[in-house]
Amino acid sequence: MAVYFKEKKYNSKMIAYLEGTIIYTTDKFIILNTGNIGYKVSVTPETILACSNQDQIALFIYTSVRENSIDLFGFKTTEELSFFELLLDVSGIGPRSALGIIALAPISTIKRAIATGDVGYLNKVSGIGKKTAEKIIIELRDKLQNFKESGDTPSTLREEGDIFEALKSLGYSQNEARDALKQVSPSLEGTNARIKEALRILNNH
Repeated sequence: MAVYFKEKKYNSKMIAYLEGTIIYTTDKFIILNTGNIGYKVSVTPETILACSNQDQIALFIYTSVRENSIDLFGFKTTEELSFFELLLDVSGIGPRSALGIIALAPISTIKRAIATGDVGYLNKVSGIGKKTAEKIIIELRDKLQNFKESGDTPSTLREEGDIFEALKSLGYSQNEARDALKQVSPSLEGTNARIKEALRILNNH
């Protein structure tokens, strides 16, 4: 007998954590062997790049249950998982879209942009469409007010936007600029210093 579930209804009772050996990777998911069972887990490109076959990994899991499928989404930290679940509260954003948003920029930066209502940053640097960015801000801004008051200012976002544009002007693609910007340490201060570090990262690839 076929059994059907409404999406999200049983998520909290499904798989929540997996630990095991990676036996296969693609650009979108890994297959994780745990207890001699292989689980297909969708993860961010950053997680995939940090792992290879035979690596041991532990992931916090979000289980998406729909009528015709059960999909697993994996995160290395509970912060990533919590933000992923927060994005799912936005109307029109499903698990794969939420995972894509998380992959585009550091979570703290995306939260800061939402809290300050910076549509331009979300649209330009994070690559989120303008209408989607506006919807995310409208529906999540009040929930992230602590990021607006945490000491980070809109000038921080403007600086990252300037770095992004500088890298593009040097001939790098939007994806290359985003990936490099994500890898620059937040502790590094000054636009010029951050641009130099981003270029070093790009040149080492």
